[in-house]
Amino acid sequence: MLASMRVIVFASQKGGSGKTTLSGHIAVEAHRQGAGPVALIDTDPQGSLAKWWNVRKEPQPAFIQSVFSNLFQDLDRARDEGIRLVIVDTPPAVTRAISEVVSFADLVIAPTRPSPHDLRAVGPTVDIAEARGKPLVFVVNAATPKARITSEAAIALSQHGTVAPVTVHHRVDFAASMIDGRTVMEIDPVCRSAQEISALWKYLQERLQRSEGGFRSAENGLHAIPGGQSRVFGRRAAQ
Repeated sequence: MLASMRVIVFASQKGGSGKTTLSGHIAVEAHRQGAGPVALIDTDPQGSLAKWWNVRKEPQPAFIQSVFSNLFQDLDRARDEGIRLVIVDTPPAVTRAISEVVSFADLVIAPTRPSPHDLRAVGPTVDIAEARGKPLVFVVNAATPKARITSEAAIALSQHGTVAPVTVHHRVDFAASMIDGRTVMEIDPVCRSAQEISALWKYLQERLQRSEGGFRSAENGLHAIPGGQSRVFGRRAAQ
């Protein structure tokens, strides 16, 4: 059995970076690959991730109703109830509250579109991760296939930190899959978008394994949430 629960925080100052879509996809893929139980937390007041989860038919990943002020207690309770991985989505801003969220992270993911505006906006996110002593990984997201700016963006980001070797490209199936509470893997598991998410999760899992010794699936020793969904998990009404 794992010694501790792991927390991945998606953070970016720039709106439209794709944090929410990637958060949902990585959580589902982690569950599909046996890294669960997995839970989501949405700290963005817009509640986009919560709204997506509300229309999901599948019960996994679980959803934790939490706010900044209760995050410590809710993560503690999730750990006690058998959650092995928590994915946290944050607002597109740089605030003291987001800095506090990052303090709980085992890994910070900064999705970044390959555009000059997005590249110029990475500084504050890097500063927060460095101030908290947290490992940061950039994910080039919503890239145009074979576009020169994509490789140029990866090179520019590498000057500030680690860049994931997997680029997530802009495709209609990827964005549209979130409409009905599913992910692209659940609609077409062999499409290119699904393959990219799978490869990205494998990379992120390897990063976590360096300090943890590896995830083990429920079948290999992780206990499920007693009695199904617990008191900290449940649907949150869409705002």
